[in-house]
Amino acid sequence: MASSSTSRSEASSHLTHVGEGLPRVDSERSAKFMPVESFEVQETASPSPAAAPKHWRRRLQRAFWLDHPRVRRAWLYFRGPRPKVDLPDPTPFLSLTFHAGRRAYSLALEPTWIRLTRAFTNPWLFVILVVGYIIGFAFFARAQSFITPADSFIGCTATYWAANDGCGLDGQGCAPFTNATFDFRCPAQCSKVVLQNPRTVGDQQPDFVPLIVGGGDQQRTYRGDSFICAAAVQAGLVSDSKGGCATLELTGNFTDFLPFTGHGLTSIGFPTIFPLSFRFRDTTSLTSCSDLRNEALAFNILITALLFLVLRPKPVVLYWCLVCIGFWHVTLFSQPRASPPPLDTAFEQFLPTLFVAYAFWRLAFRFTLPAFRRTPIEATVWYLAPYWTGVLTNLTTDKIPIDRLVGSDITSRPGGLTALIIIVLILLAIVINQVRVIRKTGWLPWYLGWYIAGGLVTLVLSQLPGLELRLHHYILAMVLMPGTGFPTRLSAIYQGFLLGMFLNGVAAFGFDSILQTPADLRRDAPLGSDLPSFATNSTSFNASVPFLNQTIFWNALPQGEGWDGFALLVDDVERYVGTALNYSLAALEPGLIHFFRLAFTSSGSSGDFTMPATLYPNGTWVDPLPGPS
Repeated sequence: MASSSTSRSEASSHLTHVGEGLPRVDSERSAKFMPVESFEVQETASPSPAAAPKHWRRRLQRAFWLDHPRVRRAWLYFRGPRPKVDLPDPTPFLSLTFHAGRRAYSLALEPTWIRLTRAFTNPWLFVILVVGYIIGFAFFARAQSFITPADSFIGCTATYWAANDGCGLDGQGCAPFTNATFDFRCPAQCSKVVLQNPRTVGDQQPDFVPLIVGGGDQQRTYRGDSFICAAAVQAGLVSDSKGGCATLELTGNFTDFLPFTGHGLTSIGFPTIFPLSFRFRDTTSLTSCSDLRNEALAFNILITALLFLVLRPKPVVLYWCLVCIGFWHVTLFSQPRASPPPLDTAFEQFLPTLFVAYAFWRLAFRFTLPAFRRTPIEATVWYLAPYWTGVLTNLTTDKIPIDRLVGSDITSRPGGLTALIIIVLILLAIVINQVRVIRKTGWLPWYLGWYIAGGLVTLVLSQLPGLELRLHHYILAMVLMPGTGFPTRLSAIYQGFLLGMFLNGVAAFGFDSILQTPADLRRDAPLGSDLPSFATNSTSFNASVPFLNQTIFWNALPQGEGWDGFALLVDDVERYVGTALNYSLAALEPGLIHFFRLAFTSSGSSGDFTMPATLYPNGTWVDPLPGPS
């Protein structure tokens, strides 16, 4: 288009130049003596370069019906104004003049605040605050993670017993079972850390709750695979909001774990024997056990408010303060990867985080944040509230029944699909509004082109064999951020939330790949392998035979499937591995209920276990339900 207009101007100037060389004539003589032939010869001899572009433009217009009046009007509306325009800065809410009759009332809160705090905008005060913040934050981090012995820290899912056959034959991989104590420290908010797949305990399958088995007897005895920290919260020894320290002792075999409800947590029961159990002691030798994440959060919120309201550095400096404060708050306090936080891993992720944050500034923040330079109170509200909501995504979205944007997760959790539909509708409304804003500036075709190109690349990636597309929340923030680069209040809100969500994702989980294998996404869900079957069933089991003389049977290995043996779980403990097709019950307690689960093995690795078959003390055999456990 630029070349076309250039060629037109050149032709125009050429004609003017030739005309200037002619003698002046009146209008009548002009029509008569104007040397038309000379102009025609010149046009023929040197055709305008604009002719070819105009020719192709007409063909494209016909192909897309752009020469049709209605289609052309729609296209011009979609394209927006030409030349492109910039949106005006928002009119301050708190600096308005209202007219009532002949009187005018002014609300000048923003200018008044700026005038009152102007003395604090000295750059040296900002430097002093930065130094003081770094020192204070370092003391917070030391008290949080580096005073208590490192080997006493455990995570919210720490247990003494692994699922299924994870502890090996007779559980020897998880020994010792007795005569051992452990001083431990738990982080805060462990009651919110739940099972993401069903876990079979006897004939029950708890899901989306902390795994706690037992605790209902007078001595508060828990089964060995219970989440230690959740059990300590339930027992009242550790605060869910501030974490804490406690001491446990292993007590070996225990029979009949009773369910219990306490401090907002409910455990399940297990009516038979288990080889590993533990109880909590009333005291512990550990000190400095309180989790300071709430205090650190209040400290960081105060600092960011001071930056926006009082110190008011340049927008680019203010932006980088948000990036650094949010990243290190997540890394050291709200969602550390481990306890104590691995600082080497944190710095490994910090550099690429800064690179992406620079792209955010260039694409979005530099167009919006400076627009609120004269309205610090508004900027504080529009940016900080959604920013901290995004930084604390693990808490603010805790009640939403979606953990990962994976089909299996969404369909398996109650309310997951409904929550996804609501989120999509809200996101669609936000996108439509932003499209409306972008169209007003004339940039909509440019943005739409880039988003279509990115969508096509993502579509190609999703079709790669053996890999599944995984949209992490930090990726969503990177995708949506460029569309917020406009000086509106809603854009400021979106930027604050997306920046916080991005920092939460990369600080807590790193830059996980957008493509992952099914094994990466499976966690502890079933493998989907073949399942063996019991030959013993409710019809063939002979209850008249004494319990100690009973034997259960299962069917032979399938041919050509690669399996070479069986693994049998009895009461959730692996009791047999081999090629036999039966198991004697002589070693079991005859007066207790027992649960049996069976799996194929290949080279020492087991496949999925069946659902439990149940044998009651009165000789009643209940066949397992279909499917894996």
